[in-house]
Amino acid sequence: MHPFAAERGTLPTTAAGIRIANPGSIDIRQSPNEGIGACGWILVILSYILVVMTFPFSLCLCIKVVQEYERAVIFRLGRILPGGAKGPGLFFILPCVDIIIKVDLRTATFNVPPQEVLTRDSVTVSVDAVVYSRIFNPVISVTNVKNTQYATQLLAQTTLRNILGTKSLQEILQDREIIANSMQTHLDEGTDPWGVKVERVEIKDVRLPQSMQRSMAAEAEASREARAKVIAAEGEQKASRQLK
Repeated sequence: MHPFAAERGTLPTTAAGIRIANPGSIDIRQSPNEGIGACGWILVILSYILVVMTFPFSLCLCIKVVQEYERAVIFRLGRILPGGAKGPGLFFILPCVDIIIKVDLRTATFNVPPQEVLTRDSVTVSVDAVVYSRIFNPVISVTNVKNTQYATQLLAQTTLRNILGTKSLQEILQDREIIANSMQTHLDEGTDPWGVKVERVEIKDVRLPQSMQRSMAAEAEASREARAKVIAAEGEQKASRQLK
């Protein structure tokens, strides 16, 4: 079973119905030097010789530390070493033939820039949000996408516009939590092939056009004045009855 597979199931298709590669198809159980060929073996042997000849100075390049909140994905001549992501702790790598990529597993946040959206009732609003996400599968996040946070941010922008475009202005103003939950679900499905888990989405602000704000303020003011006139009229009626 692929590391971290117990936490998330693989999805054969994206939310758009496009078929994706199975993340579990990455074979990480092979031996470290399997399939590297004769030239690869020569490079590995030369790398070991270089480490021995330059010992103990070579330890500065060969010993890597992975923190508790990190995992390391190690490539040897372009192939992932067996066992998948490694860490935390100390690890030995070979100079020149091994490349180590550290992946931060902590929850990261980013702001979705204000999106100008035309609502279902033809009102233009500007809405921004904040997204909380983390990497749950370091191997997939390294091999399937170049920049997970940037890709997630772009997907969040398009998802926010698509969802808000199906809502009326009143629904956007009243149902922020429902919209946020719907956006979180769509994002989580879309980022699963990237090894990213979207934990939470919050709608920060909904800004209306100035003309709409003025009309709503005028409507509220007129409503308050009407209520005041009704109260005043009722008071005059009560006073006239008492005088009779």
